[in-house]
Amino acid sequence: MSQLAPLTPTEEMLWRAVMRLMLTLHRALDDDLLRARGMTANEYTVLMNLSEAPDRQLRITELADAAALSVSRMSRLIDDLQSRNLVAKRRSEDDGRGNVASLTRQGIARLEAAYPDHLASARRLVLDHVDPGDLARVARTLEVIANQLDERAAGERPRRHAAD
Repeated sequence: MSQLAPLTPTEEMLWRAVMRLMLTLHRALDDDLLRARGMTANEYTVLMNLSEAPDRQLRITELADAAALSVSRMSRLIDDLQSRNLVAKRRSEDDGRGNVASLTRQGIARLEAAYPDHLASARRLVLDHVDPGDLARVARTLEVIANQLDERAAGERPRRHAAD
């Protein structure tokens, strides 16, 4: 095995900042949305992904992937959102095995009401701290990293045989 060079001080600073960001950003977004709207960041993510999907519906497994949650955690979250009439859940018409969640009118209204608070958090927590001249470069760099991680995860993901 070849010896890897240690991180430079600048690389170390970046790496540690990324690790802290991964641990703290979701919690901060969650706290802000809970305080402002009584909604968790995961709930917001589900409603947002459904609002952007064709026919405002997705399979539970697709939602779980999009939110980086387990299928069982996503199923519980969908059941909770369904109990509040924010989403509807039904069996997939394609194969009859999996479940599909769709956004309700109440879910759209809840998402639209929460959007200004989410936007304010995104600006206050992240965007306001990036130099406007660096914004496009930082966005492209993070997008490249995210795409590579998505591709890697898709290639490593085991095939699901059970119903979602």
